Amino acid sequence: MSDSESKFELPRSLERYLAALSRLYAQKALRQKQEILVNSQVRIHEEWTYDNWDGGTCGHALYLVLPEAIYLRVVEQKYKLQNEIKTDINNIHDVRNEFIAEVFFEMEVLENQDWRKESGLLRSGERLVLPDTQKRIWGDEGFRVFLGHKNEVKKETAELKEHLKVFGVSGFVAHEDILPTKEWQNEIENALFSMEALVALMTEDFHESDWTDQEVGCAFGRGVPIIAIKLGRDPYGFIGKFQALSCNWDAADVEIVKILVKHDRMLNAYIKAVQNCRSFDQGNKLSEILPSIDKLSDEQASSLMSAFNENGQVRDSYGFNGQKPRFYGVGLASHLSRLTGRTYRFLGSGKIEVKP
Repeated sequence: MSDSESKFELPRSLERYLAALSRLYAQKALRQKQEILVNSQVRIHEEWTYDNWDGGTCGHALYLVLPEAIYLRVVEQKYKLQNEIKTDINNIHDVRNEFIAEVFFEMEVLENQDWRKESGLLRSGERLVLPDTQKRIWGDEGFRVFLGHKNEVKKETAELKEHLKVFGVSGFVAHEDILPTKEWQNEIENALFSMEALVALMTEDFHESDWTDQEVGCAFGRGVPIIAIKLGRDPYGFIGKFQALSCNWDAADVEIVKILVKHDRMLNAYIKAVQNCRSFDQGNKLSEILPSIDKLSDEQASSLMSAFNENGQVRDSYGFNGQKPRFYGVGLASHLSRLTGRTYRFLGSGKIEVKP
């Protein structure tokens, strides 16, 4: 409702009273309050309060929408200034049975402001992916790996993603058969700018895609680990500078994790996967990574030992208990000793202890 359409007198006359109050502030050299009035956009909520006394008295709420610079200058004194301006307006107007019940400051909202870039703190070329978006793409936990592939092998890629999940890897598979709408492209970019590693599944026609080379270029620019798997094509260009694997689809999950486990975030995700191991066979699969671990903190070593001692599926798997070293390796105790320099041993109960 415009002022001219208002059924109340004070809202219709408010601009006149604000102008008079501005002049009063000028006379008293109250520059801060005058600046607020002069630069504000005014909005009024009529009949904010009502009292039956004296034939009915209506209180209105006055909103003063301020430019960001002014709002930020006064925000620490906001409540004091709001009350003072409310009192001053009520002292100056002569409208019966109406008054300003509250004054509220609001900050003007401007569109299309790139405030992150303007801060001077945003790293060049980086795209900020909000936590809720990261959670939607990757889930709550897991080492984030983008699986770059051609559409023709989307089934195999989806299966690889599921196999990697056993080791604590959260994979992203971008299907090229989905039209590159703005929403889909935006989701791919969010994944690329929040991934922790990229795996390029290099089938014969990998280079012919509209997306795969761009995905690799993004990973290269961000400096995240890149692994190329030769599945019919040798690495080329930028990809040729990074570690390449010659393996089939069935072995790809273990070979990928053997490389990524050198990174602390992946190592922690792997330890979490060991803690959550659900079967004897899964335990044997997880144990294939142990020889590739080249460092452990005391906390990580303790977490692995606890996972073994507390999870019967891990404890009963040959790869962790070392009972069939010829086929499954020497077991967790030997690897913990190798990595920490301390002595770990299997007890008669089947659990592991470390010597003081």
